Amino acid sequence: MNDFHHSEQDSDRFRNRLVIAGSFVLLCFALLFGRFFYLQVLQHEYYATRAESNRISLVPVMPNRGNIEDRNGVILARNYSAFTLEITPSKTLGLEETIDQLGEIVEIQLKDRRRFKRLLEESKNFESIPIRTRLTDEEVARFAAHRYRFPGVEVKARLFRQYPENSLAAHAIGYISRINTKDKEMIEASGHGANYKGTEHIGKIGLEAHYEFELHGTAGYEQVEVDAGGRAVRVLSQTPPTPGNNLKLTLDAELQRVAEQAFGGRRGSLAAIDPSNGAVLALVSSPAFDPNLFVDGIRFDDWDELNNHPDKPLLNRAIYSTYPPGSTFKPLMALGALTTGKRTPGQAIADPGFFNFGNRRFMDDKVGGHGMVDMHKSIVVSCNTYYYVLANDMGIDNIARFMGDLGLGRRTEIDIPGEATGILPSPEWKQRRFKKREQQKWYPGETISIGIGQGYNAYSTLHMAHALANVLNYGQVFRPHLVHSITNPTTGEVRMVEPQPIRQIALKREHVDVIKRGMAGVVKEGTGARVFAGAAYDSGGKTGTAQVFSLKSGQKYVAGQVRERLRDHSWYVAFAPVDNPKIVVAVMVENGGFGAQSAAPITRQLFDYHLTGKRPGGPAPEVDSPDEEEAIDLIQESTDEAH
Repeated sequence: MNDFHHSEQDSDRFRNRLVIAGSFVLLCFALLFGRFFYLQVLQHEYYATRAESNRISLVPVMPNRGNIEDRNGVILARNYSAFTLEITPSKTLGLEETIDQLGEIVEIQLKDRRRFKRLLEESKNFESIPIRTRLTDEEVARFAAHRYRFPGVEVKARLFRQYPENSLAAHAIGYISRINTKDKEMIEASGHGANYKGTEHIGKIGLEAHYEFELHGTAGYEQVEVDAGGRAVRVLSQTPPTPGNNLKLTLDAELQRVAEQAFGGRRGSLAAIDPSNGAVLALVSSPAFDPNLFVDGIRFDDWDELNNHPDKPLLNRAIYSTYPPGSTFKPLMALGALTTGKRTPGQAIADPGFFNFGNRRFMDDKVGGHGMVDMHKSIVVSCNTYYYVLANDMGIDNIARFMGDLGLGRRTEIDIPGEATGILPSPEWKQRRFKKREQQKWYPGETISIGIGQGYNAYSTLHMAHALANVLNYGQVFRPHLVHSITNPTTGEVRMVEPQPIRQIALKREHVDVIKRGMAGVVKEGTGARVFAGAAYDSGGKTGTAQVFSLKSGQKYVAGQVRERLRDHSWYVAFAPVDNPKIVVAVMVENGGFGAQSAAPITRQLFDYHLTGKRPGGPAPEVDSPDEEEAIDLIQESTDEAH
């Protein structure tokens, strides 16, 4: 009886264990089934997408960058395709060993290694980096035969930027170079980050930088099937890139060439503008550089030469460097006097050869003075005393206000980056400029030298050309611009850069005509007469000589006795023809001496080509002018005869 009872209890325990075990198994299967259902049904789309992404890779395709051409269709920037040998560091077995072995198949120079090392520091480990560019067909074939030996190394076809005119208009056109961290931040901030996937170069200066998003285009992409090793097996689909827009410039390449050759390597700058619409016809900064050097990543030796050269060829002098304008400031002062009512054209002063202000004597450029001087004569003979007196009568506030209206002391907003504001002196400017209270005070004596374009005055050649263009256009102000139109190469749509007046200065036509006649007199009987003798056109101009350093009291300036870089700067501003100006030019030659000596001959060559088609045979020669005192005597004699 007891045995039967124990047997029944054991049987019950066994059944209970069996139920528990079965329930546990069923629960496990339920959990597995639930997980399976979750992964295969509920998360099917998610994991299918991930699986597909492992099989399919999106490869960005860079667009063709837009071309840049001058007003006559001369190509200044374009693209061409070439093969590059590239290494993906993360996929190589040994970077240095790989490069050494590649060097046995294709030529890899020390400069290639240096550039690769620099790019490697700037890049991510999984990006492919060029070790050699512009491979020949023979080199491509040699590498293809050994491709199996080099995991992570491949030949790619890439587009390269080319500047076929080399250094011509280099500062205006600019160049492209490899994207750096700062560029990436700018791209992301602008909202164009997605469009730059796979793009390795970007415009750095000039038009290439200012119109970057017009020139770049829209990136395309390829859906590529890859194997387990990450190598492309086949292309599944393509979305082609959209090429960038083309730029047509207002710049005349041949006029630019004439202007650059006229400098003959001398340091300086030139800006030539069509006053009727603000179109920039030529923009020169001398010396220049070859932008092709930067496309592949500039060699260390080339960069060191450009960056440390004493003549600073990378500096855009035309828009960034500022200098005292010297006597080229005087016609603007005369117009300011007419506009503010401080002078009439016939109102004259007696010039004894100096102007006393307080306990200081401001000397004229002619010993004994110019006699009686009215406004016309003051421009023709460049009488300093006339403008000393005028500056004192106008006062610094009136001068600053009028010159500011003409565009001095502010950016012109030309369509290339890097423009300086210049210095338009005023009491407010001085307070901002200096920290010490005793330096912030404006002294009346400082106004006197402002009147002859010296003192704190500092402007670029673009500033001076722009201001004169505003005058000749009777106060209608146009923004200087280099781009004439933008063309979509796909649709053929052309967007014109319409010359719209941005403001109107209150100038009277009769006042402007007084200034035009005075500047025409400079060319006919004044300091520009010798340079423009026999010209087939009428022009107006004004020479200027800007001091680089101050002479001691009683010391006479003799150029030959002064170090070259301490000699006076040579200025010339001009326009032609007189009746209906088609071109306005400002030229500055650093340490070029008397205004008619260096700057005016460059202007003569420019006008000869632009107005008559005459092409010069070489650089503009320096005019062997008499010393300045003798030159003023000659001018005085011819002026007295004319009056």
